[in-house]
Amino acid sequence: MSDRNSLFVETATAAPFSAGERVLAFDERNRAQLLVLSAGAKTSTHYGALNHDEIIGAPPGSKIRSSKERTFVVARPTLAEAIEAMPRGAQVIYPKDLGQILMAADIRPGQRVLESGVGSGALSMALLNAGANVIGYELREDFANRARNNVGGYLGSTALERYAVELRDVYEGVDGGPYDRVLLDLPEPWRVLDHLRGRLSVGGIVLAYQTSVGQLEQLRARLRELGFVLPRTVEVLTRGWYHSVQALRPEHSMVGHTGFLTWARMPPEG
Repeated sequence: MSDRNSLFVETATAAPFSAGERVLAFDERNRAQLLVLSAGAKTSTHYGALNHDEIIGAPPGSKIRSSKERTFVVARPTLAEAIEAMPRGAQVIYPKDLGQILMAADIRPGQRVLESGVGSGALSMALLNAGANVIGYELREDFANRARNNVGGYLGSTALERYAVELRDVYEGVDGGPYDRVLLDLPEPWRVLDHLRGRLSVGGIVLAYQTSVGQLEQLRARLRELGFVLPRTVEVLTRGWYHSVQALRPEHSMVGHTGFLTWARMPPEG
């Protein structure tokens, strides 16, 4: 059974909030403030201080009043909300792209996934939440530590049992395997492809997240040279909608281009 304070334990989603939990407090403009609940503590906001003792023991979805008599709604974060609110060092992959990655790479429980370019752990959290076993390669120790802390803090201690981060350069080679999936968030993912024969299972999927067309062109060319099959590239755009009593319309701003997702399958020898 998962850690009692894990945000994503199904049996705990309706349980009252307890000390030590991470919760989101949404103000009247739907802006979220992250709180780590502690008895006797208070958190300052633009609309006054929030008293943690009024949240501890309350059910999710409750409305509480700040010191300035403004209304907040408190809730357990979804995975997407947790990723947007978590401490980060590197730019995280947006939830809109994470959802597409899980589907495109066909992530399933029990799979062995190699991830390189761990960053703050956003993709790691999505993979672990889907039930995969994740080995991460990361060059920077501070990023590796932050990723471990985010995984443990948001998914609970049992997720860490399926998660390992090694301080190493994937451009120099890949050990272990065979992996079911290889996911790359790197400037030059094409340099990793040569290391995957014998490490990525036949029929296994390699997927790369890239931000520029120049990078994309080099990756697609190398996939073709090495004989990877069924390559595809997409980008994901999302647009929210504004709703009030007077209007229902698309929002003026949207999350447009964040990156390209390219994936292909490992062919058999010859």
